[in-house]
Amino acid sequence: LPYVIFLIVPVLGRMSDSDNDVRLIATTTFATLVKLVPLEAGIPDPPGISQELLKGRERERTFISQLLDPHKVEPFEMPVAIKATLRSYQQEGVNWLHFLNKFHLHGILCDDMGLGKTLQTLCIVASDHHMRAEEFKKTGAPDVRRTPSLIVCPPTLSGHWQQEISTYAPFLSCTAYVGPPQERGKVRDMLDKTDIVITSYDICRNDVDVLTPINWNYLVLDEGHIIKNPRAKSTMAVKRLQSNHRLILSGTPIQNNVLELWSLFDFLMPGFLGAEKVFLDRFSKPIQASRFGKPSSKEQEAGALAIEALHKQLLPFLLRRLKEEVLDDLPPKIVQNYYCDLSELQKKLFEDFTKKNGKTLAEKASSGDKESKQHIFQALQYMRKLCNSPALVMKEGHKQYEDTQKFLARKGTSLTDPEHAPKLTALRDLLLDCGIGSEPAPGEATSLVSPHRALIFCQMKEMLDMVQNQVLKKMLPKATFLRLDGSVDASKRQNIVNDFNSDPSIDVLLLTTSVGGLGLNLTGADTVIFVEHDWNPQKDLQAMDRAHRLGQTRQVTVYRMITRGTIEERIRKRAMQKEEVQRVVISGGGGAGVVYRPILKDCFIKPERREKP
Repeated sequence: LPYVIFLIVPVLGRMSDSDNDVRLIATTTFATLVKLVPLEAGIPDPPGISQELLKGRERERTFISQLLDPHKVEPFEMPVAIKATLRSYQQEGVNWLHFLNKFHLHGILCDDMGLGKTLQTLCIVASDHHMRAEEFKKTGAPDVRRTPSLIVCPPTLSGHWQQEISTYAPFLSCTAYVGPPQERGKVRDMLDKTDIVITSYDICRNDVDVLTPINWNYLVLDEGHIIKNPRAKSTMAVKRLQSNHRLILSGTPIQNNVLELWSLFDFLMPGFLGAEKVFLDRFSKPIQASRFGKPSSKEQEAGALAIEALHKQLLPFLLRRLKEEVLDDLPPKIVQNYYCDLSELQKKLFEDFTKKNGKTLAEKASSGDKESKQHIFQALQYMRKLCNSPALVMKEGHKQYEDTQKFLARKGTSLTDPEHAPKLTALRDLLLDCGIGSEPAPGEATSLVSPHRALIFCQMKEMLDMVQNQVLKKMLPKATFLRLDGSVDASKRQNIVNDFNSDPSIDVLLLTTSVGGLGLNLTGADTVIFVEHDWNPQKDLQAMDRAHRLGQTRQVTVYRMITRGTIEERIRKRAMQKEEVQRVVISGGGGAGVVYRPILKDCFIKPERREKP
């Protein structure tokens, strides 16, 4: 124990060794040493220890305390004039990023959504570019010559990064390597002559041979959880790039399971978490077993130990602050479930589907082969669409199309009639409750600005079309709206965001979760409505925090539209489990976890037999 403090720095240095076996030994040793460090300070000095070692010990203790506690990191005074006043937690974030920079460490800035990860990143990137330039003037050393930094982000955010750079650090030159091949070809010669290059994951995958020869200074992955799959081509592409410093930005580093962390750290420090299979057996499996299904006491204990060990190992390289911890002036966020019931037609179609497919799909669920999984996925998608509107599933060619048309003829209605899709009428009622699209009372002046403004998220573009055409155009013609989905050119998306935020007469912004859920600042809205939900809860959390972030001055209300007694309730319960896994691993929280029945089994219970929430 008296000497453990002297081993940390050498072991840390070997965690990026080119030899795989050395990296593995260093990694496992570091995880053990970190647990022992708190005990070292409480024991007497061993007899005969030299003065030189005593002096060195204080230096090492200071380094270790800063490594394990970001609050103890020395303040960093930026050598450049960033055009922003940093909040205290943002300055602490910049201090931590400089600490990583100074000791050539890499990490994940996983602050809650909306706390200014972009600004903190620009502070350290701009500062490091300046310090390198000053050092090069003095020494002319080749290792500090001008080198560009690369920001890799989803296409929607390329305009956001350009805008942030021009706002906060206009002295940095910036090149957007985006768009079709012809446009990219025009700026290809500029890539190594600019300060910052912005590109997307897809372009990084397609043009990896263009980007690989450049030795980047900072390599920043915005929304870095995108590389969670180590076998995805875009993941393999970014891992080929060379850089002095590597940084991941993500408010949600764990999307579905703990194994995703392995891929993120394989980018930052290859070998730090061991081989993928070692990580799976040592951490991922015991944690998952203790949090899902019905864990035994032995599984719960193994899971708790795995979480503790993993948290201690990751702690020095993760910085996470939650909004409720650091923002006293941020208005509250209220999340409500907004329930609606199935229509008569939806119940009929659900019962028919269950009778014909329930037994077959239950058998396929137990087989686990690829074809069976595909059938199950299609069945789940069918049920999700049916929860939205029968018109999404009942199309010409469907086996029950003719019978359904006869059923509707007897009722004197059509498939597109809103009475068969209660979600659409519930959405109309919800918007009217928010004062959006309502007719003024007799004698009352027409107001150009509604009391609330809403973001409406859908998973499927087809459902977004239905909301736009059936609800906003037909039921609420007074409501004004803009739309942002995958069909909007990436270069034009930031303009739509700016228009919505700056024009209070626009009531609604329609978005798909995949396009509108990442990185955008939409504080012009104070109401967020999810018409559909993602299997991955972090995507919904990302989306709702487009409005609940720095700059918001009003209380934000989030409505989750849920069709009672259907698969949508199961999706929500499963999401709660996944949220718990992220909380305990990244934040080190405890808790026994929540146990739910297998989701597939419950999907095929007839609606009228289900328990009421």
